[in-house]
Amino acid sequence: MGEFKEKKATCGTVCLKYLLFTYNCCFWLGGCGVLGVGIWLAATQGNFATLSSSFPSLSAANLLIITGTFVMAIGFVGCVGALKENKCLLLTFFVLLLLVLLLETTIAVLFFAYTDKIDRYAQQDLKKGLHLYGTQGNVGLTNAWSIIQTDFRCCGVSNYTDWFEVYNATRVPDSCCLEFSDRCGLHAPGTWWKAPCYETVKAWLQENLLAVGVFGLCTALVQVVKADTYCA
Repeated sequence: MGEFKEKKATCGTVCLKYLLFTYNCCFWLGGCGVLGVGIWLAATQGNFATLSSSFPSLSAANLLIITGTFVMAIGFVGCVGALKENKCLLLTFFVLLLLVLLLETTIAVLFFAYTDKIDRYAQQDLKKGLHLYGTQGNVGLTNAWSIIQTDFRCCGVSNYTDWFEVYNATRVPDSCCLEFSDRCGLHAPGTWWKAPCYETVKAWLQENLLAVGVFGLCTALVQVVKADTYCA
């Protein structure tokens, strides 16, 4: 009977080992995918999705490359640690996840504490960037605004009148139109999206960041169980 229980416990540990290895392997592969997309964007689109005129390097490509590299590194440590049952690697993996969780929490606290100041600065910087729309050497910013306004069905930072100052006329980019057509931005305001892009994208990010936070918390809890199992 004792031998049966021992074999059962061993089988459970082995199953847990490979289950966690598979989980961490998927985590690593996800990092590879994010990194690959970032490299592809950097190679084919340049500064694609660069909205900020003050921080031109803050592009979608660069953010994806940094995020993908970091996730790959964490996933690799987790994979090797789970496969080799190496307590040092598992502890490192857990500490890295804990640091990420603490970083996310700190950023969230600071964001909510200084929401008004952040909103004012971000909107001022984005409005400044609107003046670079369609100009030479700013293909990334132009593409970014076109895609955001089309996909999120919005126009301008605060509202569509932000573009009036850019063009010195009552007009908007064609990506602001309810029904896209050539030079439709010259038509009446009734044919343009009315939603402000800043608030629309901000709401979307808050919804998705909540999901990311929940995923990160679940991941950390899984690693706590794993570390406790192997260290027991």
